[in-house]
Amino acid sequence: MGNRQPTTGVCRTDSTMSESVNGERFTTRRIRSRMTYYYTPSAGSGVKTLCSARDSETPLSPISAPSQPLSDSSISPLLSDSPSHTAVSSNSQSDPSTTARPLLLFFSWLGAQPGAVAKYRDLYLQRGMDVLLVQSSVMHFLWPRWGLEYGLEVLKVLEDPQFLDRPVLVHSASIGGYTFTQILTHIAQEPEKHAGLARRVVGHIYDSLVVGTLEHMAIGLGKTLVPRLESLVKNAAMLYFWLFKSQTADFYNRSIQVFHNSPITAPALFFFSENDALCNPVAMENCIDLWRKRGVAVESRKWKESKHAAHMRCHPEDYLSALQKYLNSLHVQSLKAKM
Repeated sequence: MGNRQPTTGVCRTDSTMSESVNGERFTTRRIRSRMTYYYTPSAGSGVKTLCSARDSETPLSPISAPSQPLSDSSISPLLSDSPSHTAVSSNSQSDPSTTARPLLLFFSWLGAQPGAVAKYRDLYLQRGMDVLLVQSSVMHFLWPRWGLEYGLEVLKVLEDPQFLDRPVLVHSASIGGYTFTQILTHIAQEPEKHAGLARRVVGHIYDSLVVGTLEHMAIGLGKTLVPRLESLVKNAAMLYFWLFKSQTADFYNRSIQVFHNSPITAPALFFFSENDALCNPVAMENCIDLWRKRGVAVESRKWKESKHAAHMRCHPEDYLSALQKYLNSLHVQSLKAKM
């Protein structure tokens, strides 16, 4: 698994390895449990932008999205995909070429497989960004207090010196939106303490959010954990929510309010479909309207039929076109990382 690296700040470096995307090398490092960092320390020291048409002559290519967007298998690390391992000095964490690059914060869907996540990871790596992958556990959702604790862990990582002052783009898929909301909860509770991160977020993308009633959440658990026993899991989840209302449903309602009044007001992009059993399209559109009334610039792409957390696979041209247009609108070339 590579050489164990020394601990720096709050980020524990377990191992490193080297891979490539379109011929360009990048390094993989697991920095904490369920958090993996992909970066290119050998890149030039110039400030990168987020997919501006002036920065790339190549449009976003239709990369296949996950063929199995929801899986009952456990979340597995992404450190076993590369044929080679490269030891990286702890000094690379402060390498100017690394800190100059925008950071893509990717919250994956529950049970996301390495190959599926790599499609999204590579999409951003090849556009000049480093990627911090954050994977969630079902227990972060079933017992929200643990989800809040995990959200605080992620927040501390983002405020670690190696990520501090870097422009951040957020991409949340399915339950990943819930995990990001736990970070928003901490920011909302202590706005002065976390004001730096709130200002650094240049945009946020939401793909297949679980939106609606508790029943939508219960359906999501059934489809994710044991698809063959979906109805049984759904009914058990509804009973669980009722028995532990103060520790579950009440927390979810507060999280919804935090999301509606999000302290992050950067431009946003939503992907969703009308036939998604985990997402009430009316509730989704109401949320978008609410954000627009608050002055947030919001773009959205809705399909009549698609698959939860697999819109890029089902509608590659539409998905990538909407994403490209959104990224081009962010103008992050004016946001220089402090060295």
